Amino acid sequence: MGPHWLLRMSQWARNPPSAKRVKIVFGAILLALLIFGLEHFGFWPEALTAERMRP
Repeated sequence: MGPHWLLRMSQWARNPPSAKRVKIVFGAILLALLIFGLEHFGFWPEALTAERMRP
C-alpha cells in the first residue's frame, strides 16, 4: 500500500462519506453479488450471457 492510499484513508477518517453514499455502495455490491450468484447457480438467462469473441 503506497502513500497515496494512506493519505486517502486519512481523508476518509476525517471526513467520512454520507450515509446515503454508503448505502449506494453497499447496494451496488449486493447487486453484483446477486448477479454472480444467479449466474453461478444457473438461474441467469442464456440471452443475457456474454459470449467470448474468438480472435
